[in-house]
Amino acid sequence: MADLLDAGERLGRDELAALQRERLRATLRHAYENVPFYRKSFDDAGVRPEDLRALEDLARFPFTTKADLRDNYPFGMFAVDRSEVRRIHASSGTTGLPTVVGYTERDLDTWADVVARALRAAGVRRGHTVHVAYGYGLFTGGLGAHYGAERLGCTVVPASGGMTARQVRLILDFRPEAIMVTPSYMLTLLDEFERQGVDPRSTSLKVGVFGAEPWTEAMRREIEDRFALDAVDIYGLSEVMGPGVAQECVETKDGLHVFEDHFLPEIVDPVTGDVLPDGERGELVFTSLTKEAMPVVRYRTRDLSRLLPGTARTFRRMEKVTGRSDDMVILRGVNLFPTQIEELVLRTPYVAPHFELRLTREGRMDALTVRTEARAGATADQRAEAGRLLADAVKDGIGVTVRVEVAAPHTLERSAGKIRRVVDLRDAPGS
Repeated sequence: MADLLDAGERLGRDELAALQRERLRATLRHAYENVPFYRKSFDDAGVRPEDLRALEDLARFPFTTKADLRDNYPFGMFAVDRSEVRRIHASSGTTGLPTVVGYTERDLDTWADVVARALRAAGVRRGHTVHVAYGYGLFTGGLGAHYGAERLGCTVVPASGGMTARQVRLILDFRPEAIMVTPSYMLTLLDEFERQGVDPRSTSLKVGVFGAEPWTEAMRREIEDRFALDAVDIYGLSEVMGPGVAQECVETKDGLHVFEDHFLPEIVDPVTGDVLPDGERGELVFTSLTKEAMPVVRYRTRDLSRLLPGTARTFRRMEKVTGRSDDMVILRGVNLFPTQIEELVLRTPYVAPHFELRLTREGRMDALTVRTEARAGATADQRAEAGRLLADAVKDGIGVTVRVEVAAPHTLERSAGKIRRVVDLRDAPGS
């Protein structure tokens, strides 16, 4: 494996820290001198780029939030002239203005490099065929995966999302070794393989690189057992770069190594913003170290994780993201995350790994219904038993009472991209 590592992956911790200090100082200067938002933000906080003498001094600098990016829509966060921007990506903007990000030619090269590094860590090799089922377009997933796989020397099948039956046909005909897709859509593909009478374990797929949404160890086991492949996690977000910020290594599958030569991670208390020591769980914060078009300083991701020592790589690991501070449901005083429900659903007999959480209001109280669906062949009695078992598991494991609906197979809506787990109907008419 050592002969597959690039120069950045070979750095010792002291060498890495020296490189991070150099790049961090340059990033702070670049942001301060070229982005009015950062100039005002730093000035208001009473700090200047030259105040950064040690990595720990970064805690003196203010955070950047998604709201800041929206307030500067569309191009106010860019640090280069528009003529230097080679590509623009943006979020969906379903909850407000989209967040817009830009890339220079060098940024695109860096992005392709880190995704190639991620794929190599996942077990993908030069000459492999990679089926990319992330969405293409303004979403960073498809194109980020595409150019990284090409940089590694792979053949890319740019399938994008949707047209599930056709995706299965392409996998059977083109025989890719690897697939890049959201874990929830991989389950949709699983259903389609079985609908077509094809054993998913018989396919050519050896590696699945899954990202864009939180997923659990139970989901990993489900996918690995039913597809006979290695399922590994990739992490990224458009505001910081896109996919390729961190990657799980196939030989350990013990968390995602953050590519710290390009992205400096912190864990902070989600409420106070205080920096937490490695090993403590909190909100993940990133500062870019090599971005030109749109550097970000202390960007609050809202993803919940913790930082751990490196294993397969020198880089520190971030624990698998199992939730976001903004997707947490507070139900009668109990904090609940969709991934907690996912783990219980996957343990429940007769139930398929698809579910949806519906929040409603009954009088003054909030109520939660877990909607899932039966596995093919489950009887009415087995469905009723599954509902009771899942409700009991939520009560015992999380401490709240929920309703459970076990619908017929293939009832719940499938997703071709990021899945929407929580449907909030509390302000709907009649609720």
